[in-house]
Amino acid sequence: MKTISENALIQRVNCRIDNRVRRCPYDSRDFHELGRFYAVNDRNCIVDKDIDLEALARDVGALRPDEVLAD
Repeated sequence: MKTISENALIQRVNCRIDNRVRRCPYDSRDFHELGRFYAVNDRNCIVDKDIDLEALARDVGALRPDEVLAD
């Protein structure tokens, strides 16, 4: 199995969807509301919260079956 970094996977996903996936820092005051990953639209409005990055990447074809997200 090949491991893919969070940064690389976010870039791959963002190339395949209309919205942009962003990472929320653990020490952010909004972390409990947004989760680790969230999506924004072209106006920078939050459209999705608490995203499972690996599952989304598999759904949009950004992660091959022999790849996994690095811990």
